Amino acid sequence: MAVSGSKVVFGDVYVDELVSSCGNGFEFLKPKGVYFADRSHISCRKAGMVLRKQEQPLFVCGHYVSPTMSRNSKYNPPFGPRIKSIRTSPLPCSSSRAVHDVSFDGSSSDDQTTSLPQRAIPSEQTLTLVSGSCYLPHPAKVEKGGEDAHFICADEQAIGVADGVGGWAEVGIDAGEFARELMSNSVKAIRDEPKGSVDPARVLEKAHSSTKSQGSSTACVIALHKEGLHAINLGDSGFIVVRDGSTVFHSPVQQHGFNFTYQLESGNNGDLPSSGQVFRIPILPGDVIVAGTDGLFDNLYNNEVAAVVVHALRAGFSPESTAKEIVALARERAVDKNKQTPFAKAAQDAGYRYNGGKLDDITVVVSFITISADM
Repeated sequence: MAVSGSKVVFGDVYVDELVSSCGNGFEFLKPKGVYFADRSHISCRKAGMVLRKQEQPLFVCGHYVSPTMSRNSKYNPPFGPRIKSIRTSPLPCSSSRAVHDVSFDGSSSDDQTTSLPQRAIPSEQTLTLVSGSCYLPHPAKVEKGGEDAHFICADEQAIGVADGVGGWAEVGIDAGEFARELMSNSVKAIRDEPKGSVDPARVLEKAHSSTKSQGSSTACVIALHKEGLHAINLGDSGFIVVRDGSTVFHSPVQQHGFNFTYQLESGNNGDLPSSGQVFRIPILPGDVIVAGTDGLFDNLYNNEVAAVVVHALRAGFSPESTAKEIVALARERAVDKNKQTPFAKAAQDAGYRYNGGKLDDITVVVSFITISADM
């Protein structure tokens, strides 16, 4: 849903169906832990694996521009065609090679800093975040409204995604309410942060403490600072940084076990924001940030996402159009019964007989890092 008259957009995405067998015909029970007040676990299955007759996809996309110094910005983004665009900002808003992932292990919320190659940025120039989003619902959840959520704060240079845990549907709870409230509270917390110094970990802490809906979700919040990206990720949503056609950073997945993701829940149940991983990542003009829920990263490898980014940049696509291209490829993989995917590999590693993609909701937020002269 778009918030009229604001510079924030919330995305409500549609969630996983609960089934006991996967769409490729193999029996596949996937434990999805859900914490209740007594801290007991129930076995839940997050992602719907039934491959239904292909329906016409419903893409909902938007684009935004967020300069670190908005006055006298001279950046004119080359926005391409839009599908159901939502504009909330008053501003008009290389070669492909092998991917080299940089990731971190562990579940501590201590800051982790990457050591990435740097090029000097002239002092009179400032980094600018130009963002766009696209989401595609699980075909079985279009009417419901979904359990994913995301936001883009243009002025505050921040983005976020959350993925409601579908297992709650077994007890009549819509985890999408939790995810949407969590993202809404994140935006409120971001607006209370010092200008240009948004602390994602503090934002998520405040948002979580204010979220009262039942359910649980993953969470990823990213903010642009002068020196680079500051981010926190909890669970199996996340983000990558693409530079010159290669993935130079990928936030690691946090799971208690296969398909049992870290997840926030209201109160002290579930995992806590302090369990999230905090990152500080140097960035350069021309870098592309791709954030998404597991509907993206379960179906596409990093080099596949990077290849789409390279194509989009060469074609002059906007962040929004780039997000749409990524979503389209992820859905194509999700309904492929034979293609090897990250989710299939993880399932096989966990001892399951499984091939193909995972039909799921797909949320993607793409951000271009550019420079604007401060005249």
